[in-house]
Amino acid sequence: MPRSMWRGAIQFGLVTIPLRLFLATESKGVSFNMLHAECLSRVQMRTWCPVHERAVPRSETVKGYEYAPGQYVVVTDADLEAVPLKTVRAIEIDRFVPASDLAAMRFVKQAYYLEPEALGRKAFSLLRDVLAERGLVAICKVVITNREHLAALDPFGGTMLLSTLYWPDEIRSPAELDLPAEDAAQVRPAERAMADQLVAAMTESFDAAAYRDEYRDALLAIIEAKAAGQETVAPEAPAEGGTVIDLMAALEASVAAARAARTERPVAIESAAATTAGDAQVETIEGAAAAAERAASLAPVGETVEPAAARRRSKAAAARTAGAPGTAGARRRKTA
Repeated sequence: MPRSMWRGAIQFGLVTIPLRLFLATESKGVSFNMLHAECLSRVQMRTWCPVHERAVPRSETVKGYEYAPGQYVVVTDADLEAVPLKTVRAIEIDRFVPASDLAAMRFVKQAYYLEPEALGRKAFSLLRDVLAERGLVAICKVVITNREHLAALDPFGGTMLLSTLYWPDEIRSPAELDLPAEDAAQVRPAERAMADQLVAAMTESFDAAAYRDEYRDALLAIIEAKAAGQETVAPEAPAEGGTVIDLMAALEASVAAARAARTERPVAIESAAATTAGDAQVETIEGAAAAAERAASLAPVGETVEPAAARRRSKAAAARTAGAPGTAGARRRKTA
């Protein structure tokens, strides 16, 4: 666990629970450095003073607030420490609300884990357990990095999670968007029913471990290949042509594909474990061809469907890719 970035206490009523905050998340994105294209040297970002026309070290800088154009007042660390708010060193709980009241709150800034100090462990555990049993969330305010935040405090496993929220006046109104009127879409009852079936067929329990940042993985693979001196290969562009399908056809095909995907996955795993190597290759070839056939018929609304000739080429390519001794014979026996 990294170094704590805030130290203070939870306060509600006459109860004080000393604790520390730790960032609950970390960024795993790929970052880049700015290089000079001519020599590939890393570019230096310097703090420049236009009056003295020279770079200044950070030790010579101070915080300034612009109260008028070109007019600043200097704010020191002592000034920040002297701000007359209890929330500078305390998570001040204002009230407790049902957790369901915050279910729709998606405007979260940052999440923090709470770790109680030795003297506050008993009170910490008591507050966590009571909130969990009653299904409540504590609404509080706290100052972090020179800003007061609205926050929600709720149980999270063996600890509690402090989630800083945006203030109401920081959230833009969706009224600024150009949205269609409720009756403008003119959705037919049959389309509505089919959409309900599609949602039902695709509804499953959420497992966060099943997801990963595929863009980051692909980008890192390109970087590793370039670092190793390999040539990178761009993905092939999708084939153009075909006919446009309407919304109802797309919904019906999507429902069928979603239902098939949910029922075929376990069967495919069991058959792969039970069949011989030659039979498994035949199933792989036929499954790839069927998948290509289904994918070609499930193009989103407004997009094109791959022509039949292209589908046959995809099927033949799949057979060649997965080809192995005995494969052609197995296919001939099936069609004989």
